Amino acid sequence: MLERRKHGILVVNEFLHANKYSELYEWFENAAEKYHMKLTIKTNASLLVSDIKKMVAEEQIDFVLFWDKDIRLAQYLEFVGLPVFNSAKAVEACDDKSYTYLLLEQAGIAMPKTIIGPKTFESVNYTTTEFLDIVSMELGFPMIIKECYGSFGQQVYMVHTKEELLKKVKETSPKPIIFQEFIKTSFAKDLRLQVVGDQVVASMYRYSDTGDFRANISNGGKMRYYEPTKEEQTIALKSCEAIGLDFAGVDLLFGEEGQPLVCEVNSNAHFRNIYDCTQVNVAEMIMEYILNKL
Repeated sequence: MLERRKHGILVVNEFLHANKYSELYEWFENAAEKYHMKLTIKTNASLLVSDIKKMVAEEQIDFVLFWDKDIRLAQYLEFVGLPVFNSAKAVEACDDKSYTYLLLEQAGIAMPKTIIGPKTFESVNYTTTEFLDIVSMELGFPMIIKECYGSFGQQVYMVHTKEELLKKVKETSPKPIIFQEFIKTSFAKDLRLQVVGDQVVASMYRYSDTGDFRANISNGGKMRYYEPTKEEQTIALKSCEAIGLDFAGVDLLFGEEGQPLVCEVNSNAHFRNIYDCTQVNVAEMIMEYILNKL
């Protein structure tokens, strides 16, 4: 008697329709077929909480590959007993850069010096900005400001003076933000390490020659193959362990003495660029990992 194929759902966002997303979903479907698994695409809008228990019972769902940031949906899928990759907690931690910082700081992982901006509200914004005096004194200029929610290198800014700092804080308010020291030795260059399970499966060096301090490919950066050091692999793996990730893209900066510093950790890291750079099919590695976990 043939064993029943493992059946999973790939949860994606209903409202994102760019080709880069649909291409990624197709890669996952093809990878599932390679490992004799069935993968059905479901959007977060089609998975209303009232229907999930019925779907799980009728369609014999074994697992969830969660490629969205709809945290409450991920939590409910876990609540009904489904294994979710990545977990709701891990996705939530990566989606909020301040939460990522707290977990990595607790684990003793090296990062740029960071200050979490105080929370305010839409109805009041910042009625005083005296706290920026402390931020300026602690981090100096230039300084990096990041909105806590953002992807592809967007919502990340560099400011060079107190006046620019004040202006940018007023522009972003009341969105949650973090302030970080600028690592000049990593200007316009960084590393992306792709982690699956307890392995770094692919790596690339990213750089920009446009004058942009960010090296993201989506912002015009370039890439080349890179063989990570043992130290770089270790910090990437420890970062994923601290957050509880099954797989992730970990971005590293180059510290003053060449030591790696964690810039960001991405639970839903797109992998087309790293495939073009390394020929490593991350979708296949993720599906193989899930099958082995099951």
